[in-house]
Amino acid sequence: MGTKTVDETGTPAKADQTAKDEENVIVTDGDAAAEEQQTAGTTEPGETTEPGEATGDGADAEAAATPVEETGATGVGQGAGAVVSAGLGIVSLTGSWVGTVASARESLIGQLSTSSSSDVSVLIEKGYGNAWHATALWGGVFALVALIVGVVVLARPAFGAPGRPQAPWIKSVSWAGVALGVIGLILAVLKYTDVLLGLPAAG
Repeated sequence: MGTKTVDETGTPAKADQTAKDEENVIVTDGDAAAEEQQTAGTTEPGETTEPGEATGDGADAEAAATPVEETGATGVGQGAGAVVSAGLGIVSLTGSWVGTVASARESLIGQLSTSSSSDVSVLIEKGYGNAWHATALWGGVFALVALIVGVVVLARPAFGAPGRPQAPWIKSVSWAGVALGVIGLILAVLKYTDVLLGLPAAG
């Protein structure tokens, strides 16, 4: 016949085993709570993160992307101005349809005004001199515009946001437009004043 072990107070030993099991459960629950607190990190109680809310890395990336877009837009405008400056400089040297039409108009007016005149010098001056001066004048206008646009593009970074350097190709094309504008302006002045390719004197 088996014997039943009891403690000093007469309570069976099974009660001691149950108390030990409860202590183990309490310790286990405490360890689980500590792990959850470590996993939560620095998040304060009651603080929640909304779905789609920007995180720190996402906000930094968005802030870094904004200056790039603005720089790109600014670069496009300056590049277009540089190309326009160079194009106008070339037109000032090679001639334009505006200058051609103005030259032909002045030549026609001169021929009509001297149709009854027999003076050769007057015919040369009215028929060809005015047309030549009109061509030189319009060439000078295009050269001056090319020069102004090129200078504005080169000076634009000084009035913009600091720390945004101008692209090298924009500087090169702008300097080309300025150089062509200066050359075209000098040639226009020389042609208009008859220093370069002046009208022949009447025999």
